[in-house]
Amino acid sequence: MGRAELLRMARRNIAHVKADTTDREPGMLRVPAAHYLDPARFERELERVWMRLPLLLALSSELRSPGDFRALEVAGVPVLIARGSDGAVRAFLNSCAHRGAQVVTEPAGNARRFVCPYHAWSYDDRGALCGVFARDDFGEVDPATHGLVRLPAAERAGLVWVSLSPGESLDLDTFLCGYDRVLAEFGFERWQVFARRSVPGPNWKLAYDGYLDFYHLPILHKATFGAGLPHRALYDAYGPHQRVSFPNPGLLRFEDAPESEWDSRELLQGVWTIFPHVSIATFDVGARAVLVSQLFPGATPLESVTVQSYVLEREPDESGRAAAEKMFELLGHVVREEDYATCLRQQRALATGLRREVLFGRNEAGGQRFHRFLDRVLELDDAGLAAALRKEK
Repeated sequence: MGRAELLRMARRNIAHVKADTTDREPGMLRVPAAHYLDPARFERELERVWMRLPLLLALSSELRSPGDFRALEVAGVPVLIARGSDGAVRAFLNSCAHRGAQVVTEPAGNARRFVCPYHAWSYDDRGALCGVFARDDFGEVDPATHGLVRLPAAERAGLVWVSLSPGESLDLDTFLCGYDRVLAEFGFERWQVFARRSVPGPNWKLAYDGYLDFYHLPILHKATFGAGLPHRALYDAYGPHQRVSFPNPGLLRFEDAPESEWDSRELLQGVWTIFPHVSIATFDVGARAVLVSQLFPGATPLESVTVQSYVLEREPDESGRAAAEKMFELLGHVVREEDYATCLRQQRALATGLRREVLFGRNEAGGQRFHRFLDRVLELDDAGLAAALRKEK
């Protein structure tokens, strides 16, 4: 199913190349500038988006073995993700049942038990309380009601999704709209994180707009990697999730060959975005790689943090390692000094209140779709949102 989708997208791409066309929306979209700045809207986004929807928080390969864990903070919520001895991935609020201290302070590692550094209460890999320091002195504690708070978690396509609210959440399969079947063609469960950094940025939506936009590539990035790149983009949508590519003349060489011979590496090129906050951009420099960018809101509407993970298909040799390090440094520079520096200046200009709206042109279908769906998420309840997603499958 996933390869069939890749072939369909490639055929569509070839048709655009031959016709010298691109995707265009019926008209422009006008987004109020206040949507990027308003504290009340920001609080509603935290409640209706970040605390409600499944978020892509890890790669399965980061949790390859029983006991592997990753700890991170998402929209102010400390999260612990771990693979249990039974092979299942689980997620928890990283907070001890005793006094609420964070149980795990390292960003990643391997442990059979998680021991709180404050008073040494300990938990097993399923989050169950299994040890209370000086229990006789402390008093009776029921382990059944004092475990770590469980958060919904699931794996698809070698990626791990977590919801920040315990209990019922939007069904992940409904939310993904079949997108995971295409992402599975990467085989991410076998890939490995080569390097990781955090980059401060502007409002999370201002930052995310750029990941959906090829219009700026040959202009803003002309001195780094954008010279000669096309400004045109093609968008393949699976509900709110979008694969962004450009009309690629290189695909013409496959046109008359059997589809079984079409190279999957070529078919997977592009930027794969996952609503509301992830971009997976492909690179083939020294070794097959992707840059996974996870955007998270900051403490105010004017702040965000992007976690950049450079992920390789296989362990590189010495020359491949050097090439990967060079590319990772370049991408960090591009995002900090070009993308986010521009967005921060944009944010300061919008904050004056003198410009009331921003425009998304007919050629910026990705941004239009993102903002329209975000508005729907803020208005719809869970049942209405699930129904809307099922219509888009």
